[in-house]
Amino acid sequence: MNQNIQHNPKQRRFEITMNGLTAYMSYRLDQAVLEYNHTIVPKALGGQGLGTELVKYGLAYARVHHLKVKPTCPFVAALIEKNPVYQDLLESI
Repeated sequence: MNQNIQHNPKQRRFEITMNGLTAYMSYRLDQAVLEYNHTIVPKALGGQGLGTELVKYGLAYARVHHLKVKPTCPFVAALIEKNPVYQDLLESI
């Protein structure tokens, strides 16, 4: 896991800053459900797997804090779909 990822609760996001640019995954917290709604990686930081690292970090955060996940960001939803190990984190509908 990328040790450079920081949780920024004030802005409700997990972020990585490199070369003066910030990649992040934002969320909304409602009760015990984290809605991961955007994953943003600046073009200059693309291709390094930062988006995937952010999502994995956010999912680990949810697991450790006993929260469910609602992936409204398509990138987050796709990663969960491809990795069955995260299926138990999904919010029941």
